[in-house]
Amino acid sequence: MTMPSNTQSYLSDRGAQAAFKPVRVDWEIYQKAMENHYDAISKPDGCFPMNVAENHLCWDLLREKVQKVCKEKTIPDWVSSYGDPAGVPSFRQATAEYLSEFLVKQKVDPETLAFSVGATSTIEMTAFLLANPADTAVIPAPSYPVYTMDIGVIPEIKRYDLQTHHELHELQAGIPINTEQLEAAKQEIEAQGSRFRLLILTSPDNPTGGIYSQAQLESVADWCEANEVHLIVNEIYGLSRIDISHPELQKDYPNPIPFLSFGQLMAKRKSPFLHLWYSFSKDLGISGFRIGLTHSYNADFITGYRNAGLSHAISNHTQWVMQEVLEDREFMADFVAASQSALTQSYVIVIRNLRTLGIPYSPSYGSLFVWMDLSEFLKEDSEQGQHQLWLEIFEESGVLLTPGAGFGHSKKGLFRMVISSIDHEALEVAITRLKKYILNMRDRNTK
Repeated sequence: MTMPSNTQSYLSDRGAQAAFKPVRVDWEIYQKAMENHYDAISKPDGCFPMNVAENHLCWDLLREKVQKVCKEKTIPDWVSSYGDPAGVPSFRQATAEYLSEFLVKQKVDPETLAFSVGATSTIEMTAFLLANPADTAVIPAPSYPVYTMDIGVIPEIKRYDLQTHHELHELQAGIPINTEQLEAAKQEIEAQGSRFRLLILTSPDNPTGGIYSQAQLESVADWCEANEVHLIVNEIYGLSRIDISHPELQKDYPNPIPFLSFGQLMAKRKSPFLHLWYSFSKDLGISGFRIGLTHSYNADFITGYRNAGLSHAISNHTQWVMQEVLEDREFMADFVAASQSALTQSYVIVIRNLRTLGIPYSPSYGSLFVWMDLSEFLKEDSEQGQHQLWLEIFEESGVLLTPGAGFGHSKKGLFRMVISSIDHEALEVAITRLKKYILNMRDRNTK
């Protein structure tokens, strides 16, 4: 889209950039795919939008529970009034108990939690409160493309993509991050006149599905505390874990890494430099509810979050509904189990076919993705070649993957597939279409 010459007359520089720069490179084509979404009966030739991280696998279960709450419970008076911008006390308590039981596996103090409208808001608020404009956030590559805007648009923080590996097989023993890499990044950032202020890890990772071991987290935390760098671990996929003991998956994990919530290490150290992000959007599949949170023992950070967070506050009605849902521990236990089972089934469907095709992929411990290597089909090893391949896959198969652009990784031809946005029957159709495309491409390349 070309920016009109008179844009500056009615928008600020920031406004002009926002108006003519989409939030992500695949957004327009995603809207196109959604308009022609596959349906076995009405649109059997439709598209499969598998590029946006949505989890619809168990929405029917949660929807039924939410409807039951709204039908049977009386809305309390406090819902109609202003509340604590960081989350009303009863909702913070319910969430703390949920995190304690299901994610962190030890007691979480509700006073260490601050909420805002979704993960994007949580990331933005954290960057705004912990770093100064022109500071740098280091993020191991590949990683969530929209981190760039979340930390950049309002907080004005720079993104540094830390290259910890190039080929997928290097992830076999886990995400290979170490303090030597962090020290080298620090020196490079400082040489450019910036400050290494934030280190953002995602576990399970987006897009690779990898997790960090306890030893890695402790080592990295030591380095960050010594260098006064804020370490934030995003556990937005903390309960979206794959059952790696599944008979078809076991061989991918010869030395399995147990998942350990960073919250456990935080509870031991209570450091002002260690923080955890979480959201209900992925594990519970309710991205539209807009609930994100920060967990931190840095009391000044939580206070700042509260004082600056009025424009980011979650609707009291949303907090009340989810408080009622979370307080039903039996339901939540059943929901988490059902969600993980459904996610594992989706993962098996995809991996089974990728193995048959000989397509490299990153063995996942969790998240909603499969990160695969389709570089053999690149016409040229470049950003442009990668973009053209992405478009070609969609145009010929109707399967819309997340393009590699924006993940910040050195290798071209890697793509992310969201495996939780469609049901298992539709996923079988989608993977069959992708399989047909791959076989046709190989046939063309041999002629």
